[in-house]
Amino acid sequence: MKVQAGRAMATIKDVARLAGVGVGTASRVISGKGSFSKDAAERVATAVQQLGFRPSATARALSLRSTGTIGVFIPDFKGPFYGPLLHAIDTELRQHDRHMVAANGCGHEDARQQALDGVRFLVDRECDGIIITSTALKDVDFIQLKEQFPNIAVVNRDVKGMKSQCFTVDHRAAGRVAAQTLLDHGHRRIAVISGPSAAGDNRQRMQGFFECLADAGIGAESVMVEEGEFDAISGWSAVDRLLKRRAGMSALFCANDQMAMGALSCLHNAGIDVPGEVSVLGYDDTDVAAFLSPRLTSVHIPIADMGLNACRMLMNACYGMALKVSREFEPTASVRDSVRKVDARTAA
Repeated sequence: MKVQAGRAMATIKDVARLAGVGVGTASRVISGKGSFSKDAAERVATAVQQLGFRPSATARALSLRSTGTIGVFIPDFKGPFYGPLLHAIDTELRQHDRHMVAANGCGHEDARQQALDGVRFLVDRECDGIIITSTALKDVDFIQLKEQFPNIAVVNRDVKGMKSQCFTVDHRAAGRVAAQTLLDHGHRRIAVISGPSAAGDNRQRMQGFFECLADAGIGAESVMVEEGEFDAISGWSAVDRLLKRRAGMSALFCANDQMAMGALSCLHNAGIDVPGEVSVLGYDDTDVAAFLSPRLTSVHIPIADMGLNACRMLMNACYGMALKVSREFEPTASVRDSVRKVDARTAA
């Protein structure tokens, strides 16, 4: 028997010896593949329990030609957005005796090269499938990755030619939900903190937002816009610029919750009451939104559900499972304290 840290660890040979079967039979029973009798299965199961036997991950990978791991690439481990996605994927994998390997963007290269390097790291770790969420990669990058490594799923992004492997909300529709939420509360003097113009999902939500405003007779030229970087400090800075421009806004839409957090803090620092003087609307509806002061109204983006279903699709493809997979993710408004109704005079 092998010895590790002074403790004997049972091997497949020990299980076979105790069960009174051949090593091949014990291996087939433990893997669940191949033929074996009911009696042999019961004796092997008893031996496994008595010995506390755990199959070697390396041996299982060699026998099944599978590492039992799904890789996940996200741009950044910081912030509240990707945590629920990673948690949902890891929980699902562990329920099926599989595991997650995660990588993020790092280094001195641009965001696109960081993403390519992160995905390559997961490929080199021989993950059975890989989930990718990235706005920096181009469609052609995803297509080339698919040709080299077919078992990939894309979260929070539509890629042309890979519809069956993409799991995303309609960000254009979500942008309309954001605008309609403010309109339903009577707001017409609206300012915006957008995300980076290079981010495709940001462009989509801004498109939907301004389309909805236009339908209500509010032209884009009447809306002051500042660009942020999807982080709290850029939200603070954008509000500071809006105040210097004397935006005269009754409501502020922030293209993600982190910028909304910075915006709330800057408004409070400037002595401006939220929502008494300015209503603030976020986007993503991250876990922290309900615990800010005031509690943040936000457009709910079901990132955990998208990750969960991407994971299930890959487990079906990699391990022959038949898990239910959904591709319908509806954006909704989580209305809380940071947005208030205004009367017609205030709205004007």
